Order: sequence, then structure tokens, then C-alpha cells
Amino acid sequence: MKLIISEEEPSVERGYEFVERKGRGHPDTLADGLAEYLSAKYSQYTLKNFGAILHHNFDKVGLLGGSSSVEFGRGRLVKPIRVLLNGRASTSFGKKKIPVEKLLVKWSGEFLKNELPSVSPQRNISFIYALSTQSSPGKTKQNSTASARPFWFEPRGFQDIPELTKLVSNDTSLGVGYAPYSVLENLLLSIEKHFNSDLFRSRNKWIGSDIKILGFRYKKQFDITLCIPQIANFVNSSKQYYANLGKAKKIIFAIGKTLGIEKINLYINTRDNDEKSEYYLTAIGSSIESGDEGFVGRGNRVNGIISPFRPMSMEGVAGKNPVYHIGKLYYVLAHQLAHLIYKKFGIQTSVAIASQSGRDLLDPWIATISVPRSFTSKDQLEKLIRTKVKQLAKITQNIIKGCVSIC
Repeated sequence: MKLIISEEEPSVERGYEFVERKGRGHPDTLADGLAEYLSAKYSQYTLKNFGAILHHNFDKVGLLGGSSSVEFGRGRLVKPIRVLLNGRASTSFGKKKIPVEKLLVKWSGEFLKNELPSVSPQRNISFIYALSTQSSPGKTKQNSTASARPFWFEPRGFQDIPELTKLVSNDTSLGVGYAPYSVLENLLLSIEKHFNSDLFRSRNKWIGSDIKILGFRYKKQFDITLCIPQIANFVNSSKQYYANLGKAKKIIFAIGKTLGIEKINLYINTRDNDEKSEYYLTAIGSSIESGDEGFVGRGNRVNGIISPFRPMSMEGVAGKNPVYHIGKLYYVLAHQLAHLIYKKFGIQTSVAIASQSGRDLLDPWIATISVPRSFTSKDQLEKLIRTKVKQLAKITQNIIKGCVSIC
């Protein structure tokens, strides 16, 4: 691994910044969450039944919008949400068949019911099954029995799962991370986490989960614009609707105070129009109910936000294979390393880790770490980096247990 420790001046609080957070019920966040849930459940299933995590990728999963009818006091779905089960997965191991379609349908229903409680998997969801078992380029007919590639998604046995003996990068890709978060980043994460917490939702059944926030900071001035959906069955009038928004405003200002922000210019549901009776009123709390769509990789990055002025990659992480896909493992590792470095050394930092297709997964091609010019513990830092890279298997274990949040 070529390790480069670069001396740079810290820039966590630059003159201005934009930050975005697509909330828990945003269609893109739902697609990411579903893809990751399917990958974890499939990994657990194959590990339990066959002793290994079989080859799969669900990072091309999509959600296609349904249709709803809403008015104050009443909302319902009139056309189902469509789930595009797309990607690749092993359908057998040796002579044993895996009921992949049946399992994915079951797991998808579980996930969406948990995220959108008023949705009935039987009545409100339909499925488009489009999985493939084609391996990536590289297989040839010559010596096909000696290579695992032709049997990538239909393994004859453990000999067709080469990562069991040596982890190899599946792709040429990059993972990036940074720490600490800026005040604005922490503000957006705190707001959405509060409103979409299980506790708040249980006590405020009117609130929908498709909360989208865009924040802007110029020096010490904070401007926040966000959309908060309300669920029609629990909102009986426009008066109650605006009272709910008033409550939300007070909570946001209070969260800002805890972060040392004295003033926030706040804008909520800016498209509301009383004269036209247009409100962000929904049946299930997400725009997925009314034609909007969600796809993996279009939403938040691994750290849960979109920060265009910070190091970031366009990699669609959710649903990727947790064993050898560097677009997932290195992205998670980079963020974990950045926060570990900040905690251990007290410095602002950014981390980038890249590999080449076919290269040893535990030996990245290039890794870069930025440190302040005054930093003097480079030997300790290098030792830390090299140690953590060798522990990638722990990240895999935590991912399939659902202990790593990536959206």
C-alpha cells in the first residue's frame, strides 16, 4: 500500500457551505435502506445454510412510486408502490436451490412495513423481479472448469468462492471519509434524527418520515429550508397542520441552541398554498406514495449527508457485497478511520483509500490522509492505518449484523 500523509491546513469550517440530508422516508433513502437490508438478510441466510456468504449485489434496487388520495382527516393509497428487485444473486449452492425471489419479496415487505407502518405489504406493494445470474466480464470457455468465474452465481461448492481463501478487490474504486463534522452537518443530522426517531414518531403520529433538509451557512449565519410531511389520517384541519409545523420550528431552534447556534433563518414547507389548498399532506408520510421514485446511490453518502464541499464519492454503496466490494468496504473504512484519527489525535482529517480490480483487498493501491502541518505523530498514524486496513473482516461482520449505518 502506498501511504501518503499530506500536510494541509484544516478547512472544516470554511467561509460558507451547503449540506443536504434526505430523511429516513425519502424514496432514495428508502431504496438505499432496502438494498442494504436485502444484502444483510441474504448474507445471514446463506451463511447459516451453506457456511459462506454467497455472491450477490443488490445495489441496483429501485422503488417506483404509487398513487394516493389525501384530504384532511383521510389518506389512502390507491395504486401500489412498486419494488424493482434488480441486481444479481446466487440462486443455488451445489445441488441446493435457493428460493431467492420468495425471500426477497418477504424481506422487502418486512423492511417497508417497518419504515412505513401504514403500508400493507399484501395490498400496497407490487414487485418487479429482474435479478440476473450473469458474472462480470472475465470468464472464458477455455479451462472453464478450473475457474470460479463461470460459476460465480451458481457455485458448485466452496472452490467457487475464492474469497474464502484470499480477499481480492472486485473493482477499481475509491472510498473517502473525513472528521469531524461541521456544525451545519451536525445540525442537519440532529434535526432529522430527532423527528424520525421511533420515540418522536410514536408520540407524534402526524409526522411523516420523508423529511428533506438543505442547510446553508455563511460565516456564522445559518439558513435552513426543509420539508416535513404530515399524515392525513392524523391531521384534521389546516389549523392543526400549521400547529404541528409551529411545534417543529420550536424543536429545531432548541436543537440549534444545543449546538451553539444563536439564530437560524428557518423555512418549512415553502410550497404550501392556502388559496390553492396545497399542503404537504400524505397518506403514508413519503412522496413514494405519489409518483416519486427512489434508487440506490442517489441519496446520502455513507455518513448520512450530502456535503458537496467535502471529500465525497458518487459510489452507490448500499446493497453491495459486504465481503469484497471495495466501493462499500473502503468507503466505510475511510469514514471510520477519519473519526478514529480525530478521536485519538484530536486533528481534523480526510482519508481516501483506493484499490485496483483483482488486487489483494488487505493491500490497497493508494491511501491518503490529510493532517495539519503542526502534526508530529506520523509514525503512530501510519501504524494505526495499516493495522485497521488488516481488520476489514470486522467491518464485514458488523455490516451483515446491521451495525453499520450507511444512509
